[in-house]
Amino acid sequence: MKASFVNQLEPGQTITSSFLVHTKEVREKKTGEPYLSLLLSDKTGRIDAKMWDGVAEVLDSFDRDDFVKIKAIVQLHQNRPQLTIHKVRQMEDAEVDFTDYFPCSPRDSDEMWIELKAFVAAVRSPEIRALLEEFLNDPEIAARYRRAPAAKTIHHAYLGGLLEHVLSLCNLSRSVAQHYAHVDLDLLIAGCVLHDIGKIHELTFERGFSYTAEGQLLGHIPIAFRMIADKLRGLPDFPPRLRTLIEHIVLSHHGQLEFGSPRVPQFAEAMLFHYLDDLDSKMECIRASIEQDRQSTGAFTSFIPSLDRPLLKKDIFLASPAGAASAAIVSPPAAPVVAAVVPAVTVVTEPTPATRPARPAAPDRPTGIFGAKLTEALHPLPGKPIPSPVKNHE
Repeated sequence: MKASFVNQLEPGQTITSSFLVHTKEVREKKTGEPYLSLLLSDKTGRIDAKMWDGVAEVLDSFDRDDFVKIKAIVQLHQNRPQLTIHKVRQMEDAEVDFTDYFPCSPRDSDEMWIELKAFVAAVRSPEIRALLEEFLNDPEIAARYRRAPAAKTIHHAYLGGLLEHVLSLCNLSRSVAQHYAHVDLDLLIAGCVLHDIGKIHELTFERGFSYTAEGQLLGHIPIAFRMIADKLRGLPDFPPRLRTLIEHIVLSHHGQLEFGSPRVPQFAEAMLFHYLDDLDSKMECIRASIEQDRQSTGAFTSFIPSLDRPLLKKDIFLASPAGAASAAIVSPPAAPVVAAVVPAVTVVTEPTPATRPARPAAPDRPTGIFGAKLTEALHPLPGKPIPSPVKNHE
């Protein structure tokens, strides 16, 4: 068992504990000397860490996705906890319990899988039900589907997160379809099961969460489109127009061309599914951001790049005396200026305080064949014109 978890750290503590290295950068002090900037994580969250001295001796001893044991002091920086590291060493896999480092859904994966299969079994269209069962009954797909995160960092970014997200969408679809009588619930359930299925190959989640080469080059929408085509070869009697509707829901679920969809939603179920998917991802992002926020005081979180705003901690706000809930909101962090690159790490220089950065980009959507990153998907840049579809996208 780890000695200390991220969510237990308090300013002033001196700790000796182990973490997973999520990111590693070499930066320069104003004196020109190097220092290490790390993002460390365990199953309870992430924390920034800096190592100011003795960097040369440990620089090549560990890398991203390694486990490290550190001795450090917990301090506050911009009203958020940060580790100042004095000693660090790489750990062998045999020294760690992997369950201490990877966040996972609070729900049991077996129970969630049974629930998903029940939704599919309730699909009235025999053609749609047969297609979905082709996926769920594939042992390799099922094993990855039950374990995959829904995203790298933004929403449901934990083991089992994809399955939890899909079940949430299934329940939302069933409720909304009762309100809109003209909506086909079978098409919505197909969208729920298939829209993000490409993420089982887009993301790698055996050690840390990152993109596969296929994920970086293609993205999960083209991968899903290819997977659907593969399964439909085994269903030669599948109605061609029904296939087109399902493919359109998958291709258009990001909502807009500049958000990564090659088509915008053009019928009721596609439009409805896009908004349900967007709603569920945003609500989970809000929940997780407030739960994991480490800002020590005040009723507002730090700036959330994926939502382009800080968030109100409603419980603290309601419990605070009138006027006491207002607190300084942390501005978006300044973007570092890249100076040089060394093997396996990035060398950057510290920005000046006066620098006004561009809005930080979320890493959750790689720039692939169809375009924009997830931050743009969640909230376009103020004043940025929406581009028209170009001929190559037709």
